[in-house]
Amino acid sequence: MFPQDKLKHLSSLCFTALRSCHHKVAASSPKTRIVGASALFLAAFTIGAAGFAPAEPDLKDAPVNPISKELTLPDLQQQISALEERSQYYVNEEKVRSGDTLATLLNRLGVDDDEATAFIKSDTLARTVMQLRAGKRVVAQTDDNGELVKLSATLDDGSDTPKNLVISRQDGKLTAQAQPAVLERRVEMRAGTIFSSLFAATDAAQIPDAIAMQLVDMFATNINFASDLRRGDRFNVVYETYYQNGDLVRTGRVLAGEFDNAGNRYQAVWFSDPASKIGGGGYYAFDGKSLKKAFLKSPLAFTRISSGFSMRLHPILGQWKQHTGVDFAAPTGTPIHAAADGVVDFVGQQNGYGNIVVIKHWSGYSTAYGHMSRFAPNIKKGMKVSQNDVIGFVGMTGWATGPHLHYEFRVNNQPRNPLSVEVPNVQALTGPQMQRFHTVADEMQHRMAMLRVPGAPDVKLASIK
Repeated sequence: MFPQDKLKHLSSLCFTALRSCHHKVAASSPKTRIVGASALFLAAFTIGAAGFAPAEPDLKDAPVNPISKELTLPDLQQQISALEERSQYYVNEEKVRSGDTLATLLNRLGVDDDEATAFIKSDTLARTVMQLRAGKRVVAQTDDNGELVKLSATLDDGSDTPKNLVISRQDGKLTAQAQPAVLERRVEMRAGTIFSSLFAATDAAQIPDAIAMQLVDMFATNINFASDLRRGDRFNVVYETYYQNGDLVRTGRVLAGEFDNAGNRYQAVWFSDPASKIGGGGYYAFDGKSLKKAFLKSPLAFTRISSGFSMRLHPILGQWKQHTGVDFAAPTGTPIHAAADGVVDFVGQQNGYGNIVVIKHWSGYSTAYGHMSRFAPNIKKGMKVSQNDVIGFVGMTGWATGPHLHYEFRVNNQPRNPLSVEVPNVQALTGPQMQRFHTVADEMQHRMAMLRVPGAPDVKLASIK
């Protein structure tokens, strides 16, 4: 910091000052001596710091030593030759289109291989490519001449464990294998508003049809989707989807649902207790009460009520007569579901009922399903059926002027209105089950709150099958 000559001069001045201070301090009062001693100490420290402070180096005088090294450049021609000797493959990806044939699909994939075409048509597993639904992704790997090296697609079998079809050429021979698919689970959230129909609303909200049908099943004992829907009704739904390589492979279960219908809100959340030895699960209200009711409100998924439980002019007899059931108009062949668990008490024909199935339940309850076009396969008297099992199909046998289901609900063989009768729910969760349930329910309530529109109606408990 200081050049040497300046440092010597500063030292000389400080030494002279110190001597002067020493004489003055010795002849002064005690207070003066203390102040003077402090000054002497600071002066000595300054001299020491100046003496030990390093001098700033002068970089312009530093030596410069250049270093050079020869680098061996890669042989470009050798690299080009290596690439030319290596087999080059081309990968094309296409989605199956409506009306596609095997020839048109392979042509878009860049496959020009008669042997591969013949193999796919003749091999039992390989020809499932021709059965893929529109929108499914197919990937093909070919060589320079369009010869198929590898083709892969996700099999469309609707199972819970989907597989990938892989057609490959090994040692000049084509083989087909079904390999397990590795799926990515996602949780999706959607909301919709009813303007014309439920399916129109779910399509507008980009909700798969399989999820829409689950919504119907969830709220079937509270909402008749044929007659109860109102313009402006809203719904929110949280559900599972499974993807592979960014493509939707299948939908899963509805995890939670909420439906605002005619000023009432119905809610349901799926809960499967991980500690249960029996397995399975069910839908519950957010307070833990089971929403499974003993009977469905409608044995058909989508229809309209053509005749209610009341006095009416019989369309064939021309007389006023009590209508002891509810008629659901629907196209011939529409599946009819058992409204509750029970045992088949009658299968066959009965006068004006035509083809009819009668199911006995508990505590004197029974249900009857008339005018069927045909019965479900293997259904017979004495067999057990579960709620929502298909027992037959809509028709117009017996005294019927058009295709519809005549549905009766009986208590001790006396007809009751199935749309207004009250039935009990299943027992609610308790104890440790309730604690585990609340962990699931709290997350779903948070999701519903994000989907909900401000000012929607108050909550009412749903009841589902």
